[in-house]
Amino acid sequence: MLLDAGTTTARIAAQLPADRELVVVTNSVPIAARLAAMPYVTLQLLGGRVRGLTQAAVGEQTLRVLDTLRVDIAFIGTNAISVRHGLSTPDGDEAAVKRAMVKAANYVVVAADSSKVGREDFVSFAPISSVDTLITDSEISPMDRDQITERGVEVVVA
Repeated sequence: MLLDAGTTTARIAAQLPADRELVVVTNSVPIAARLAAMPYVTLQLLGGRVRGLTQAAVGEQTLRVLDTLRVDIAFIGTNAISVRHGLSTPDGDEAAVKRAMVKAANYVVVAADSSKVGREDFVSFAPISSVDTLITDSEISPMDRDQITERGVEVVVA
């Protein structure tokens, strides 16, 4: 399992079962700190330059390791998601890591609150077609939900 950095993915990390053996790869310092104490989690923290704002490892070192990995599932955060621009974020270094995470995964789950749906940010890192499931909240508009599901993405309201 691959867990991207971010507040939404940190919530997913907090819900991981404490009694199930999992291999978790992350570029997030806070998520790694949380999971390091879990006895059944084998944790792989990706190295690289840590951005102060997001506490995420980014850069060439991070990308080199991701290029060698294949994971069953990746939980990806995003600043914006739209049918036209796909998944996007304001930072190019973060976008490169997120792009590599999507590429490394057999199944991609995007976790984003509804305020990010229908928005576009500076750097697109993946097309909507690369997303298998979007987890969002009940405030997603019916139009946005329909547009996303028409592209083959399962939308889960949690």
